[in-house]
Amino acid sequence: MPREGVGPDFIEALARGLEVVTAFQPHRPVMSLTQVATATGLARPTTRRILLTLQELGYVRSCEGGFALTPRVLDLGVAYVRSMGLWDVARPHLERLVARTGESCSIAQLDGSDIVYVARVAVPKIVGLAVQIGTRFPAQATSLGKVCLAALSPEEVDRVLAEPSRSGIEPRRRLSREELDAELREVRARGWALTDEQLAPGIRSVATSLRDGSGRVIAGINVNSHAAETSLQRLLEEHLPPLLQTAGEISADFARLETVPQVTRTTAS
Repeated sequence: MPREGVGPDFIEALARGLEVVTAFQPHRPVMSLTQVATATGLARPTTRRILLTLQELGYVRSCEGGFALTPRVLDLGVAYVRSMGLWDVARPHLERLVARTGESCSIAQLDGSDIVYVARVAVPKIVGLAVQIGTRFPAQATSLGKVCLAALSPEEVDRVLAEPSRSGIEPRRRLSREELDAELREVRARGWALTDEQLAPGIRSVATSLRDGSGRVIAGINVNSHAAETSLQRLLEEHLPPLLQTAGEISADFARLETVPQVTRTTAS
């Protein structure tokens, strides 16, 4: 960290305080005043004032052998994580997937008998779906919907499909209940779903599920392509592997997000 900033708004005292916080490492969780001063290159009086200030704020505590950080330091990192929505966490992964496949990629959740798009990174195509955040499609006509439906019990599927769609979209082809049940069994067995011009002419996609830390399916993620540009073979052989890898990475991020401590503060009245 620079001791002197390059601009007139640089706050040297803040920079020094952060230097003191980051001086504590796994191999030295407790440090004396002298050790902190040596590690940061700060004068002892300056180091002492910073440590006492951090102590008053609750980020440092005095203990035998010197000073140690408190769990409140986690607030500094948690603030970043909490400032991001769940789908903000997923978006960089989506962008990398789009860069690898050259196809539009989306994340959607089940809402009644529809899917609702919650994240999307699109690329220009000959014919594209008019999709934005909040767009709805009938779940059973989409790969995203199928991976979400496959996570439900037969009774839950019955209940969900009994709800009328609010998408205003009539799929190009509707599956019979027997056909849908057979497809959902395949999705559960192989871990991914495919649709080929079922929702609209020329639109094909492959999707897999996103899971939280407990393994529960919370959404689907897909690679969407146009039949005139991308064959089924290419979709499955070239695009499905990075899709599965990306889904695993996003699910791992979701699981880590759930482990972030939830700090609740109370103020004295």
